[in-house]
Amino acid sequence: MTQFPGMTASMGKPPRLRRSFFDRSVHDVAPELIGATLLVNGVGGIIVELEAYHHTDPAAHSFIGRTARNAVMFGPPGVAYVYRSYGIHWCLNFVCEAEGSASAVLIRALEPTQGLALMRRRRGLSEARALCSGPGKLAQALGVTIKHNGLALDRPPFELRARTAEPEIAVGVRIGISKAVEHPWRYGLKGSPFLSKPFPPLR
Repeated sequence: MTQFPGMTASMGKPPRLRRSFFDRSVHDVAPELIGATLLVNGVGGIIVELEAYHHTDPAAHSFIGRTARNAVMFGPPGVAYVYRSYGIHWCLNFVCEAEGSASAVLIRALEPTQGLALMRRRRGLSEARALCSGPGKLAQALGVTIKHNGLALDRPPFELRARTAEPEIAVGVRIGISKAVEHPWRYGLKGSPFLSKPFPPLR
């Protein structure tokens, strides 16, 4: 198993990811999260898709400067940044880099492995592949809301554990944005049926 900064060993389980894991470049953290396990109150699964947002990136919420909405991004790394998309869906992000950098990773999709019955009730459907195949779906399935905004990722209700094997990672441009669309900052578990959308070949 690959060892990363900010990993703490645990008997019989993959190491937990501590807040120091996120105190690095968002571009280093993002691909290393593919294959990691994310649980919220014991419900969740394997991270199979995410996107990186750097503070110099016009598509990042922090690009315009600090606001009431994005203030958590400017705080210390290793906390959750939760916002509502289009006034409908909550989205879960992990704050990265040194305090003040305001960079983050958007968690886009999970392979559900724990708490599927509760996820199905929350989502109102039974198909496992559709439970967490998008950032809004994921947040609903895990019960993530604004109350999780600013909470430490290495303490309950969150549980993050390192991946147990080196995955094959797909790379592509990000989805659903109108600025900086050319950046290949979307990462996914290659071949996973739980992605929000397939990865087209990079041009």
